[in-house]
Amino acid sequence: MLFRAHRAFLVVIGLGGAGYGGLGIVGNPRYGTARGLADLTQHIPLDALGWMWVACGLLAASCGLVVNCPRVQALGLTALGVPAGLWAGVFTAAAAGPFPPAVGSACGWGAYTIGVVLVSGMDDPPAPHLRKVRR
Repeated sequence: MLFRAHRAFLVVIGLGGAGYGGLGIVGNPRYGTARGLADLTQHIPLDALGWMWVACGLLAASCGLVVNCPRVQALGLTALGVPAGLWAGVFTAAAAGPFPPAVGSACGWGAYTIGVVLVSGMDDPPAPHLRKVRR
């Protein structure tokens, strides 16, 4: 089974996001992460946010396994972008306010989110046997 670019991206990054949520947020929340998300965790427990990463990551990875369905792939890319965009926004607010060290996380999660948006707008190249030969 050949993975196309979007599908491979969804599987790899989706599993990475699920691992981040399960192992890094639910299983072992770091002080900087908890402190940077303090404005959000007043309303939503950190464990619930970690499970959101797990669910979105597994959804994205599952969407990457579906063949020839751009709508399902779009759902997977959305599942990757939503938690990362949330993280980018919350860390940006924390960096601008009570927790300036969150600026590094704000930059990283902002770039991650923009990367997902850029990938979502790219066309997958045709399979090798469908490409036109240039002469």
